[in-house]
Amino acid sequence: MTVMESTSARTDTCASAQKAHPRPEGQDRYTISEVVAFSGLTAHTLRWYERIGLMPHIDRSHTGQRRFSNRDLDWLAFVGKLRLTGMPVADMVRYAELLREGDHTYGERQELLEATRRDVKTRMAELQGTLAVLDHKIDFYGRRPPGAGKGLTP
Repeated sequence: MTVMESTSARTDTCASAQKAHPRPEGQDRYTISEVVAFSGLTAHTLRWYERIGLMPHIDRSHTGQRRFSNRDLDWLAFVGKLRLTGMPVADMVRYAELLREGDHTYGERQELLEATRRDVKTRMAELQGTLAVLDHKIDFYGRRPPGAGKGLTP
């Protein structure tokens, strides 16, 4: 069972952000080096994700080699989005734990994502203010003739 599997028919996936899978269902057994190529993550990061519980239950071949599935690729894409939000790794691991616990954790998962969304919105507002300052300075320098004002104006 992968982290994305659920006991209900409704799964917790990031469907809107999914790209086409490299292989169809049933033929989706990827080595760690293939996942590195698809995801841009390092093999070290993938092993670390597994060790900390962010990527548990990775299937293994008869020789012990990791075999990732399309669902695992979807999960990694979602984790990548969470990373972009700035969500702490501990919160990502907690989200994965809640997901594995089942449908009764919907509320807790929603709260965790809503808190992350609030943080993202706050950072976006801060970045908008920063962007406005940059635009002002770019406009200022665009209107000044070269060599004008030798002072140290920031």
